[in-house]
Amino acid sequence: MRVLSGIQPSGKLHIGNYFGAMHQYIEMHDKGNECFFFIANYHALTSTADKVAVAEYTNEIARGYLSIGLDPSKATFFRQSDVPEVCELTWFLSCVTPMGLLERCVSYKDKIAQGITPNHGLFYYPVLQAADILIYQSDTVPVGQDQKQHLELSRSIATKFNNTYAQDIFVIPEPYIKAEVAVVPGLDGRKMSKSYNNTVPLFDTDKKTKKVIMKVETDSTPMEAPKEYENCNAYALLKLVASDEELSQWQEKYKAGGMGYGHVKTRLAELINERFAPYRERYNALEKDPDYVEDVLRENGKKARAIAQETMEKVRAATGILTAKS
Repeated sequence: MRVLSGIQPSGKLHIGNYFGAMHQYIEMHDKGNECFFFIANYHALTSTADKVAVAEYTNEIARGYLSIGLDPSKATFFRQSDVPEVCELTWFLSCVTPMGLLERCVSYKDKIAQGITPNHGLFYYPVLQAADILIYQSDTVPVGQDQKQHLELSRSIATKFNNTYAQDIFVIPEPYIKAEVAVVPGLDGRKMSKSYNNTVPLFDTDKKTKKVIMKVETDSTPMEAPKEYENCNAYALLKLVASDEELSQWQEKYKAGGMGYGHVKTRLAELINERFAPYRERYNALEKDPDYVEDVLRENGKKARAIAQETMEKVRAATGILTAKS
């Protein structure tokens, strides 16, 4: 099964990225799937014009995924921009995409509501997203519930293109929604997201991590009083890293009272630092070896591009677009 997924370099990696997607990628390539994972740096341009930040976050994501165990011998891990054919395919797909499909996209409306100044790229990016998926003839795409609509749009565009040109040019991808994937709460209880500025960075030092964790929002219940763990942000994060046995002990402490939220946060910071210590060590080593990271991206980009070029030959032939080669 050919699996494809991408991550946009729009900020520092955080533990929500890890529990929500990153570790799932490792599981998928370890199960023998043919995996394509890419850094969606073209997409980053819809929300920032800071070239330094785009380049920096692209490199950080590359180091981050390699640090947590993504194996470039088991998965094709590359930069979106190393496959320029994806932009060419975006134009072909745009010519069969009804405006109504894009106008109904919830993500665009949500970002406008967050105060992001709209531009054509922000409106149009689901077509680029469809090109990302279709150009590699992907069978399945891991998505969260918030991205399911965009995969449905990709499926609709692929079907429209195939029907328009009466050929099965594109595989119609299926969504892969893992029911047990955690929705990781941020410091304020909302979904952890760079957009909300409520994240716990994945590769910070132990000291910085603890400082951030102590900012987790909790209620004002006095230390001596019993507390509800079910609705506690600190406990929700603790569930991600603590054993079932330890969680049971914390539940009793919550119900008994005599415990402050600071105790929970302190333990949470300890467990997060223990969990990610090996990854942070690897990340720091890769930061000193940029040539290795660049070699991985470049060589994997060549593999991805070879497949993209095969797809584009079929697309050009189907549409009657002639080139010197053809």
